[in-house]
Amino acid sequence: MTPSTTPRTPNLEPSWLSVLGDAFEQPYMQDLRAFLAEEKRLHDVYPPGNEIFQAFWLTPFDKVRVVILGQDPYIGPGQAHGLCFSVRPDVRPPPSLVNVFKEIERDLGIPPPDHGCLVSWARQGVLLLNSILTVRAGMPLSHAHHGWETFTDRVILELNRRRDGLVFALWGGPAATKAEVVDRSRHLVLKAAHPSPKSVWGFTGRDHFSQINSHLQARGEPPIQWALPPRHTPLG
Repeated sequence: MTPSTTPRTPNLEPSWLSVLGDAFEQPYMQDLRAFLAEEKRLHDVYPPGNEIFQAFWLTPFDKVRVVILGQDPYIGPGQAHGLCFSVRPDVRPPPSLVNVFKEIERDLGIPPPDHGCLVSWARQGVLLLNSILTVRAGMPLSHAHHGWETFTDRVILELNRRRDGLVFALWGGPAATKAEVVDRSRHLVLKAAHPSPKSVWGFTGRDHFSQINSHLQARGEPPIQWALPPRHTPLG
């Protein structure tokens, strides 16, 4: 169960808290806290406060095997729940996620699922992280340049420093900038355009899903099961 959490209280999963806890004491995070308080006073903000750090709870630091990095949360009501590209089981998959499923089918022959909840990926060690963890309803990138990028830079930096053999799948321009801190002699970095309909031509055909599994299997690790369980399967 994910506790209620906001940037005011760094109530992260314990392994992440041990690595990132001091970030919440930094001036940029104090500024971000104030910005979010004002945003929430005036607007709807997604995801809900208790789900902002959901990705960290579902994929503890020492369980991360793959990082999929997106841009910022979905801007529609009821869509974002703290995992990049994912929606709740009863929410229709947005176009970007539909394109992800199409690429999985092209790459691996796995037909699209009947829902868009990616929790099963997270529980296999896929950290589903956005570069920016919140957004104002209806306004993409509305919370850019207010501190989240600094925080997620730190996430990538610590994974790079403290772990070995990870895969970083960076989708879209903001995500690609994170590659600068990744040691490619120790980790695999995969880049593609964002799977949005506006840029999907730069996403399709990159074979990221088969490359990820080949890398993991070469390390003696099980592959990611990209096929999602049926919509009403209990998530545990």
